[in-house]
Amino acid sequence: MRDRKLRKKRIQNALWGLFIGDALAMPVHWYYNPDNIKKDFNGGVTTYEAARHPHPESFMVGMGYHPDVENAKRLGRPYDILHDHVRFYSTSYHTLDIDRSETETEHGNPTPAIKDRFHYHHGLKAGDNTLGAHLLRVLLRSILANGRYDQQLFIDGFIDYLTTPGQNRDPYTEIYIRRWFEQYTRGMPPHACAELQRRSWSIGSHGGLIRPLATSMLAGSPYQGVGLAIEHMNLTHRSENNVAALSVLVPLLHELLSGHDAERTTIEFGRRIRMPKVSGEDLFARYRRAGGPGNIPYEEMWQLHTALEDAPMDIPHLIDAYEDESVTNNRLATACYPEHGLPMMLYLAVRHRFDLEGALLANANAGGDNVHRGMVLGLLVGAAADRVPSSLTTGLVDHAALATEIEGFAELAVASAGF
Repeated sequence: MRDRKLRKKRIQNALWGLFIGDALAMPVHWYYNPDNIKKDFNGGVTTYEAARHPHPESFMVGMGYHPDVENAKRLGRPYDILHDHVRFYSTSYHTLDIDRSETETEHGNPTPAIKDRFHYHHGLKAGDNTLGAHLLRVLLRSILANGRYDQQLFIDGFIDYLTTPGQNRDPYTEIYIRRWFEQYTRGMPPHACAELQRRSWSIGSHGGLIRPLATSMLAGSPYQGVGLAIEHMNLTHRSENNVAALSVLVPLLHELLSGHDAERTTIEFGRRIRMPKVSGEDLFARYRRAGGPGNIPYEEMWQLHTALEDAPMDIPHLIDAYEDESVTNNRLATACYPEHGLPMMLYLAVRHRFDLEGALLANANAGGDNVHRGMVLGLLVGAAADRVPSSLTTGLVDHAALATEIEGFAELAVASAGF
């Protein structure tokens, strides 16, 4: 008989790892220059910190959201997902009053003057979770309320959470959410509002892996888990790169939940993937030359992100040959793309011997899309952990409510999976 107690504890630890990884990384989300992290956080993040102002590299101000307001009103569909945060965005229903005439050298995108470079998570406190983690909680609550996973209940909760003023305190609304609601206001059926990666490149991002991986834990086998994960992902993301990543991450997560040797198993799974041909250093240089990735022609962008090495990823070689920063900030890119992020997660997990706090702090201090990457890494290292430090769980702002949701989901997941 399979070990029900072990499985439940591992699911709980995986979810705690996810929320911890998110909150540790939040204050330095989208810092691309590690020197800026060291400067702003006294050598680097070592614990939960609040989002600071200004964010030296922020280009959140001016990001676009253009719903069809008149059509939404005719359909009776809510369109305002930004509420008090609308002042940071360029939208079809509000005038942006912040000038963006400067260019930040790390990523090449237009930015405001330093005094107006608002942090992506402006206003969040130490131990707070970001919107991506709170949308996972929307999923968990929909499952607990229903006793099982139901796509429509999640969609209903997703719409309600984002369109109800006061629910979301996090200003940073990922592009997939903005594109989803743009499609929604045009009259698309809710289950078909997800944007395509082939039309908007950043749809293929780490944010599309988080909820699908959690959903997969309801399955009794990785075979079924992959199906659940991809079906859930398709509600909000349509991305070949994310499907490829999930095809590795779901079976790996299930192996870790089952108690298999974490380092050996992760090294073996690493051999199933290929490193990107274009290094992170070269990718960012190309972004800067173009004045931001949005100015790179479609076919070139596709090649930059889908050309992979022929040889399998060799995690022990990377650990023996390089220091962390050489791997995370030179060989790989810290941006939101899973062809870079997936090998980085596996590398960090093994490099830090599946020490939850060590791996998640290393991920936070690598910068870039460390929040969403940290949630996925947190799932993996948490799934392999026998215990999670209580200082990290109780340090989360919503730890009491999270404990209830995590306990309930873990109990339901082991029953659903036949344990």
